[in-house]
Amino acid sequence: MIKLIIFDLDGVLASTSNEHFLAWKMIIKDKFDIELDDSVEEYTKGVSRMESLDVILKSCNLEKSISMKEKEELATEKNEIYKSLISKINQDDIYPGVIKLLDYLKEKNILIALGSASKNGPTIVKGLGIKEYFDYIVNPASLRSKPHPDIFNNAMDYFGLSPKECVGIEDAISGVQAIKDAQMFAIGIGSIAQLNHADVIYKSINEIDLKFLKNLIEGDHGKIS
Repeated sequence: MIKLIIFDLDGVLASTSNEHFLAWKMIIKDKFDIELDDSVEEYTKGVSRMESLDVILKSCNLEKSISMKEKEELATEKNEIYKSLISKINQDDIYPGVIKLLDYLKEKNILIALGSASKNGPTIVKGLGIKEYFDYIVNPASLRSKPHPDIFNNAMDYFGLSPKECVGIEDAISGVQAIKDAQMFAIGIGSIAQLNHADVIYKSINEIDLKFLKNLIEGDHGKIS
């Protein structure tokens, strides 16, 4: 029986992943006069700020010319841009279907955790007006980022549960890998081609079938298709 569902934030509950990449594009253009290719965004999802920067610098052939101090300065400046972009975030920015899903889980007495790699997670869910839904918010500061399973294991361990009692919901390749490495059931949100290692995939959070979810929660896997 499922007792805990762990949500990623960016790209699952709201579109804040777009602001992340926009902030990176702005700073790379400003500092290096390089237009960051949109295809790079997928590889920055679900990982830490510094790991995202490493991906971006490599894509621009800059990884060997930037010192650690310069990287830290770039990451800090990017975060300030990002915080400015999300400063006006509100409930209108929540994806369709999120409130309905969170209400359903509360009705079923399912624990809800936020398992985001973003240190801005608490600020964002507060701005979205959904913080009260979460029984626990993982602090990623001292944890290895996805695709390592640490964030999902942290949420599970907080409640003293086992992997078979937990479900993770992710939109990123690295995030789904983290869920699977934590030996949990993985629900992917997005592209079937990119997230084919998830146990089940929906195009959006709004498309999650509550009948399917009910069977999953109750452990009736024979009715899960």
